[in-house]
Amino acid sequence: MAANGLCESIDEFLNQCEQSGDSAYSAFRSLLERLDDPNTRAEARIFLSDLQKRFDTKESSEQCLQTFHFLIQDLYLEQYEGYQRRKKLTMMVIPSIFIPEDWSFTFYEGLNRHPDSIFKDKTVAELGCGNGWISIAIAEKWSPLKVYGFDINPRAVKISWINLYLNALDENGQPVYDTDGKTLLDRVEFHESDLLSYCRDHQIELERIVGCIPQILNPNPDAMSKMITENASEEFLYSLSNYCALQGFVEDQFGLGLIARAVEEGIAVIKPLGIMIFNMGGRPGQGVCKRLFERRGLCLTKLWQTKILQAADTDITALVEIEKNSRHRFEFFMGLGGDQPICARTAWAYGKAGGRISHALSVYSCQLRQPNQVKTIFDFLKNGFRDVSNSLDLSFEDDSVADEKISFLAYLASVLKKSSSFPYEPPAGSRRFRNLIASFMKTYHHVPVNSDNVVIFPSRDVVIENALRLFSPRLAIVDEHLSRHLPKQWLTSLAIENTEIDEHSEDVLTVIEAPRQSDLMIELIKKLKPQVVVTGMAQFEAITSSAFQQLLDTTREVGSRIFLDISDHFELSSLPSSNGVLKYLSGNPLPPHAAIICGLVKNQVYSDLEVAFVISEEETIFKALSKTVELLEGNTAVISQYYYGCLFHDLLAFQLADRHLPAEREGENTKAGEMIGFASSAISALDHAEFSITETDNSSLVHMDVDQCFLPIPSPVKAAIFESFSRQNVAESEIDVTTSIRQFIKRNYGFPITSNTEFIYADCPLPLFNRLVLCCIQEGGTLCFPAGSNGHYVSAARFLKANIVTVPTQSEFGFKLTEKILTDVLNTVNRPWVYISGPTINPTGLIYSNNEMENILTICSKFGARVIIDTSFSGLEFDSKDCGGWDLEHGLTKLNCFGQPSFCVSLLGGLSLKVLTGGFTFGFLVLNQTFLIDTLHSFSGLRKPHSTLRYAVKKLLDLREHKAGHLLEAIAEQEKLLGSRSKRLKETLESCGWEVLESHAGVSMVAKPSAYLGKNITLKGDSIAFEAKLEDSNIREVVLKATGLCINSASWTGIPGYCRFTIALEGSEFERALACIAKFYSFINN
Repeated sequence: MAANGLCESIDEFLNQCEQSGDSAYSAFRSLLERLDDPNTRAEARIFLSDLQKRFDTKESSEQCLQTFHFLIQDLYLEQYEGYQRRKKLTMMVIPSIFIPEDWSFTFYEGLNRHPDSIFKDKTVAELGCGNGWISIAIAEKWSPLKVYGFDINPRAVKISWINLYLNALDENGQPVYDTDGKTLLDRVEFHESDLLSYCRDHQIELERIVGCIPQILNPNPDAMSKMITENASEEFLYSLSNYCALQGFVEDQFGLGLIARAVEEGIAVIKPLGIMIFNMGGRPGQGVCKRLFERRGLCLTKLWQTKILQAADTDITALVEIEKNSRHRFEFFMGLGGDQPICARTAWAYGKAGGRISHALSVYSCQLRQPNQVKTIFDFLKNGFRDVSNSLDLSFEDDSVADEKISFLAYLASVLKKSSSFPYEPPAGSRRFRNLIASFMKTYHHVPVNSDNVVIFPSRDVVIENALRLFSPRLAIVDEHLSRHLPKQWLTSLAIENTEIDEHSEDVLTVIEAPRQSDLMIELIKKLKPQVVVTGMAQFEAITSSAFQQLLDTTREVGSRIFLDISDHFELSSLPSSNGVLKYLSGNPLPPHAAIICGLVKNQVYSDLEVAFVISEEETIFKALSKTVELLEGNTAVISQYYYGCLFHDLLAFQLADRHLPAEREGENTKAGEMIGFASSAISALDHAEFSITETDNSSLVHMDVDQCFLPIPSPVKAAIFESFSRQNVAESEIDVTTSIRQFIKRNYGFPITSNTEFIYADCPLPLFNRLVLCCIQEGGTLCFPAGSNGHYVSAARFLKANIVTVPTQSEFGFKLTEKILTDVLNTVNRPWVYISGPTINPTGLIYSNNEMENILTICSKFGARVIIDTSFSGLEFDSKDCGGWDLEHGLTKLNCFGQPSFCVSLLGGLSLKVLTGGFTFGFLVLNQTFLIDTLHSFSGLRKPHSTLRYAVKKLLDLREHKAGHLLEAIAEQEKLLGSRSKRLKETLESCGWEVLESHAGVSMVAKPSAYLGKNITLKGDSIAFEAKLEDSNIREVVLKATGLCINSASWTGIPGYCRFTIALEGSEFERALACIAKFYSFINN
């Protein structure tokens, strides 16, 4: 190009720039097109060089910005001797983008504090790149593999590309190569991106993320809602450099919401060992800045800190407003020399008066504490769980606590993300958890047990009480440290004086408390000859196996069963201390009369979160103990099993498979004395109870025989569950569920509440029901169950040895209680206790109307009956238009005044169906009578719900009370789904020869196999043939063997001939269930 032509070209260019800032941008955008074209690139770069020479002094450069709306200047990076790379960059800016100043210079100084290797050959992203100088400087100095410069301002991205060409090419338009033979064009790219959206959309993984982005809320929030385009006003585009909008994070209140979002987006795209570096203004205070990172699981290092003057064009009134509405105070200083902080309001006033204010500016480098786990947590949270993210706290002073909690939260997040509901787990405990326990025993203690030797219980106290009820010994000796939660009657009985055994001996159980020291315990065993011994071991005796062996020998000789507690000596550690009991078991089988108890409470994160396990190598003991869990507890909280399962898994995950072979064991040759067997009442109850069918590892049964809801858990429920475990420093008021339960039962049932009302809670309703059964037994009452009640509850009452009467019901009334029949039965019963399932009746799925319930209660009041209303199976009424809701307060108030003094109503309930928690259960019991309250508290072994469960329940009840849209929509959707399934199941059953009682609510219905009863069938399996005549007693077994479908028979429903089918299955399982019903029909008819 001729010199004269070049001058004319520059003049024309400047004339266009002079018109306005928009015109200047348009001119440079056209120039960028020439730079992008390899054919005109060199010429365009020479043009830029000549353009810079026109304004080669500081004064002319500043005048250029004022007159022509752009500035090209040199930026010096390094000034010390010996620096081998280029010492300056040539950069340009326009008024509508961020102009480099103290804020970004301080940030670059912080980056310089890192060793040179931090960016070498790494993939880097810069957030808020402005004119791109930091991205280009990183590429120039540290030779990264690639630097991505991102900015939401489209003009900033265009100018960054121009600056890249300015520095990738020399003044003659020729490429500048580095020592690797690459140019800056090979190492740097710029893209328009809202934070890291470009990386997310293009699946780019990063190793380094750096960011110098706005940290003050825009005083005009509406301005931030404008569409961001390159044609927007200069003022608006420039404001993107100084201000941010609300991001929906708790850090918004400090102006740090955009940083918070950047960090969380960074967690998603950064590689596990990646580093994030951010510039943080110290205005909110250093503690707030640090917490932003630490609560998200990042380890923090402060690279650099200084003070800078607050930019004169930044309005801090938004910070003044925050101080006005909160207790927080921001930190500013008077000038650069001030050392005493002043608040935003004072700083604003001082600035308005002409003073200069400053604030601290820090550069923080951070890395994920446990990268993969933290990534898993945030991968879960990003899908609609922003509120949970705001309460997440992964900051810990103790690294071991951090490792434990983060590992569990990651596992919980993965379960909640992948699973629509909690899976069915057998009453003996999660098979995964039992396998982990068995593997830990094999790996660390060389004890060759398997999952079928392990039973899971909610707590150690529950193990001990259930074992004693199972054997009902006349006399038991229990370690004084283990007896505090046993029933008071057992600890005060003196029945030991009567050694004669009669038909009522099982009803008298006496517990003698004993010291833990083994020699004293052995002396008592020899003298008293108890039938059951429950003991722990002193610390000094637990190191070797001799004391344990003496206890085994002594109990064997006298014919005592022994349950030995090792809770205090069991360590969840990769280097557990010597344990004499486990050392013995590594070389010897556990004798049939012995079992090991271990309560797991030694965790560093959730105090009192407990599960327990029992090890027995006697199959009959294992099975019987498993059945007591199902009868008396329902199951063990699945998330508690998840938590301790994570601890076991972490201790096993790094081990090589099959490397730790178990030691050779000696055989058990010693003959034992005659041992006590299970109590006859327990045997009878267990034999007649219908338990859930336990799957083998390779089977795939369809469970229509369990009360758990397997419908999809709504997002609000998942959020509440996760938040309950992720929070720290939870206030007592946040886990006090009583006010929420009070509102809940008032709104749903109109149940009267007084100042004397007692609220009692448990992990699920069943243990609460069993406590009421014990109260009934203690009073000498008779428990009246309508025919057509929950089979588990009836079996549990039998196991506890309650006096039971069945109240007949009739098919023409839908197997509901009627006034006449109830009157006839109560006329014959002394001290009646009446159990009623309602409003939704389990198992029939019918509904008691308010009027029906008032009539029933009126009859009960005349006879002074104590009434248990069980609402546990209510909450999903899909066809209740003719029944309406309950409002019991007026009627009960009247009956309490004029009925028999002994008349009272206790309300038993659960929230699994009401708030769709699936396998995450909670039970409550509301008592209004002092006698019942005092009696129930005398049975002290009730396991209270953990604080995490109470937090989640309160959260969900409050959402329901405030009619939170997502939760109510999910409930309505599932009611509709259950209604549809009920109709489909009815049609399928009727088409296959079943006589169906149509349900209107809940998760189950009953049907009679009318077309099948009396038929002879033959089943031929792989190894055996099964022949039978179909009847009530075997229909369940035949359906199972023929199809793999699990249902409840008439012995469970209490209605002759009628089986129960639950419908709250996962979608594909429900379809399989319908197919099984059709398959059974085809099988019978062929």
